[in-house]
Amino acid sequence: MGRDLAAAFAPAREVFEEVDETLGAKLSKLMFEGPLEDLTLTENTQPALMTHSMAVLRVLEREGGIKLADRAALVAGHSLGEYTALAAAGSFTTGQAAKLLRLRGQSMQKAVAPGVGAMAALLGAEMELALSICAEASTGGEIVEAANDNGGGQVVISGHKAAVDRAIEIAKARGVKRAMLLPVSAPFHCALMAPAASVMADALGQTPPLPPVVPVVANVSAAKETDPAEISRLLVAQVTATVRWRESVLAMIGMGVDSFIEIGAGRVLSGLIRRIAPDAATHSVGTPGEIEALLKTL
Repeated sequence: MGRDLAAAFAPAREVFEEVDETLGAKLSKLMFEGPLEDLTLTENTQPALMTHSMAVLRVLEREGGIKLADRAALVAGHSLGEYTALAAAGSFTTGQAAKLLRLRGQSMQKAVAPGVGAMAALLGAEMELALSICAEASTGGEIVEAANDNGGGQVVISGHKAAVDRAIEIAKARGVKRAMLLPVSAPFHCALMAPAASVMADALGQTPPLPPVVPVVANVSAAKETDPAEISRLLVAQVTATVRWRESVLAMIGMGVDSFIEIGAGRVLSGLIRRIAPDAATHSVGTPGEIEALLKTL
């Protein structure tokens, strides 16, 4: 992960070195060489995804002369990606974002004992139906909530394992095309994450964001945000709240955005955006070849 960037570009190497130094650990070695089971621990995955994205952005800035403040109308990120978006917009340094995301991953993992929680994907279900299913499945003190409204009929639910299991059966009975458990280590973005939200409130109190040079569309509000105090509040709320990605994309379209550039590993968000806004242009940029192609396009 990111090894080709480090080999090809000095600015990318600087990002990996900065994160390693800040964390006091060789995250870059884990990203480049594995083992995969360690990289996929959420305390490593979260800062690793951010680091990869910031390495790409640094190359675009230094090698391509692309200034985010001049070329982007808005920034946004999905869940942990919101910290990446804020780092890109100058609200956090890359090192600050890495430390916050490592703590976020650790606190989320500790918030719920293994086996107590679960997450599932409902494919072919819109948000209104998913909320109804969750309400019916939340009984006996066990809860299940909508964690991610990803758009295109894809909603992820999260909560107590038994409640999630009930929701899957209810979804199938109601004709949802597919309902399946996800291989995750904790039930993210639901009320069970309240202990992690408390940890992040303390951390963000000590590392408050600066005003972003480009407005961020926040997961919790699905609206344009620029006030640091409100951004901090929303980052804390985000730990237990629904990621309103579908509404966020539609809000950006409503503000005149017609082209989205996904910076970092993979093409997941570009795929979701194409489902939500088929007429919008999307670009995924995570490798040296993709960087060169984007620079030619821009």
